[in-house]
Amino acid sequence: MLWRRWTIPLIAVVLAAKPAGGLRAQQAAEKAAPGSSAAAADAKPAAAREPSFQTDILPFLKQHCFHCHGKSDGQNEADLTLSKYTDDLSVQQDRKAWASVLHMLRAGEMPPPERPRPPAAEVEAVIRAIEGVLAKLDCSKLRNVGRVTLRRLNRVEYNNTIRDLVGVDFQPAADFPQDDVGYGFDNIGDVLSTTPLLFERYLAAAESILQKVIVLPELPEPKDIRLQDFRVSAGAGETTPGGAVLYAAGEVSSESYLDAGDWNIHVEVYAKQVGDERVRAAILVNRQKVQEFEVAATNRNQPQTLEAKVRLPAGTARVGVVLVNPYVAPDSTEAEPKRRLLFVRSILVDGPHNPPPPPIPAQQQKLLAHREGLEPREAAREIVTRFATRAFRRPVTPEEVERILATYDAAEREGERFDERLRLALCRVLVSPHFLFRIEVDPPGAKPGEVYPISELELASRLSYFLWSTMPDEELFELAVAGKLRENLTAQVKRMLADPKSSALVENFAGQWLTLRKLAQVSPDAQLFPEFDEDLRAAMQKETELFFEAIVREDRSLLDLIDADFTFVNARLARHYGMSGIFGAHFRRVPAPPHRGGLLTQASILTLTSHPTRTSPVKRGKWVLEQLLGTPPPPPPPDVPDLDEKKQLTGTLRQVMEQHRVNPICASCHARMDPIGFAFENYDAIGRWRTKDGAFDIDPSGEEFRWQRDYLIRTAAASVAYHPSRNNWG
Repeated sequence: MLWRRWTIPLIAVVLAAKPAGGLRAQQAAEKAAPGSSAAAADAKPAAAREPSFQTDILPFLKQHCFHCHGKSDGQNEADLTLSKYTDDLSVQQDRKAWASVLHMLRAGEMPPPERPRPPAAEVEAVIRAIEGVLAKLDCSKLRNVGRVTLRRLNRVEYNNTIRDLVGVDFQPAADFPQDDVGYGFDNIGDVLSTTPLLFERYLAAAESILQKVIVLPELPEPKDIRLQDFRVSAGAGETTPGGAVLYAAGEVSSESYLDAGDWNIHVEVYAKQVGDERVRAAILVNRQKVQEFEVAATNRNQPQTLEAKVRLPAGTARVGVVLVNPYVAPDSTEAEPKRRLLFVRSILVDGPHNPPPPPIPAQQQKLLAHREGLEPREAAREIVTRFATRAFRRPVTPEEVERILATYDAAEREGERFDERLRLALCRVLVSPHFLFRIEVDPPGAKPGEVYPISELELASRLSYFLWSTMPDEELFELAVAGKLRENLTAQVKRMLADPKSSALVENFAGQWLTLRKLAQVSPDAQLFPEFDEDLRAAMQKETELFFEAIVREDRSLLDLIDADFTFVNARLARHYGMSGIFGAHFRRVPAPPHRGGLLTQASILTLTSHPTRTSPVKRGKWVLEQLLGTPPPPPPPDVPDLDEKKQLTGTLRQVMEQHRVNPICASCHARMDPIGFAFENYDAIGRWRTKDGAFDIDPSGEEFRWQRDYLIRTAAASVAYHPSRNNWG
């Protein structure tokens, strides 16, 4: 496991009880030391003998462990009976018990202090032997390999999966109930429960998603529009209380916004006839003649209606009427003009009729694409099959498609349009357990307790939800369907880590593992730490995220997590670290400043593990034990009081903590946490470097168990020498 690969080097550096930074120097010193295990490691053959229980573990157990854990009557300490194990397979079949044994040995808690301490080299050797026996496990010999719990998509995974499924980022899970957390993570299948409220939210989210993705065309209803505010061309006529009158070449017009489609134009007119021919009028739209008419009506109370039809695009249209044949009688005088007159009483338009269908969004076109010429239900079958295959992250069967199309058929009987019928069918896909849960099923013919590899499709889902927190993409899915994913696994992992979607590994995995998500709730005392503000909080978190991302993307040594020579800062964080020459809000990669290197000295972690008013060696030590080493201390007894924050502390914090540890019950846990935490006392409650705590000098030393420190440092160096692959992410 990843944790195991990191454990030994991390223990080595924190139990040394020195300020952070310098693991490589420690390794170099140990390697150069005569007789060191690292130096001896270099002399060992590359192909070492495989360890075995009988040869490498049992003698150690008999000498150091059977006194308390080898009683035949079963009355053993901690209900642990080590004498029942006889060979490698018996150890491999009880991994949980032996993981506990390894933890006790690594932490130096066993054998207990009252028993004789074994030499560090023997402890180191038996740890390697136990790890080796567990590592050569042959799964085909296991009696019970267990089952995988159905894993519900958490809120982040749901949002990301919807984004990649429909192509639009909606964040529909924002109003879902908070996910349950187990072991510090919100994607643990055993604790991701479901509730009636959550199922209601799933249904509402599915409907909302598909309403946004499949937009049903809303066609405008036809309506009558009476145009107002007539305008008359200069010198062509004038407006009147009842409309307008034209007597020369020009138009009377009005403008209005009209939707796309066919429009009917109705113009009420009458005329004053002068000369030998009747008045002629034409309807114009946007100054283009639509149709010409002869006006016979001469009575204002019995006007004539001119009608024309025109197809228009959406936009502002100018509808007008023009006098085609203006005429002035020869005997006309300026005082008494005799002219043809065209009276326009009203202009009315109705429409739109036969409007064009609205444009379909690109994502909707992709989602609803199907072969041309299919009947509606066959088109729906093709669409549903493709959608469900991606949503379920596996090919779907014809029977499953028919069950989904039953919803389509029911909507058709209700008279719903095709798009609405299809939307309801796809909604059924989004509330299916096969979408909401990652389901791994036994292969056909599998027998109870039989060992088998998971399918390539299940492997694709495991991989994509780990690295991307979302569904497999097309390339990963196609490889899995073709049965070629395992043979291309390394290349696919590298491709996926290079993809921008792998930022989910930083946000979700690192954010929870390193407890960065809790930084938003941290509130250092404003009077004691006025420098702390929201910009600094954001910069602290961004530094750690960029740092972790660099480790992953650059395939760097795991040791860089605790002893890196670089970090990321902007001007605000650089000022906090006492760095000069850094300007601007953008982050840039820089050499690690003095007293900094790796996660443990970054301001985000140091602030997270402090109290609002002071540092907390206990919280810092507990964070290292819990988050980095996977060995959390037991919870404190309920009757042990916390340090009184309101009381004026006497002496240094170390002295106060020593008073707190007078109680033997407290001392058992604090002996593990406090030495680690005091190693970081040079950093205050918001991660600034200091040499004094008030009037007192900082003492960052920690109580050391010499034998434990020596063998752990040697083990770390030997681990690097023997297993270089353990230093690499890939």
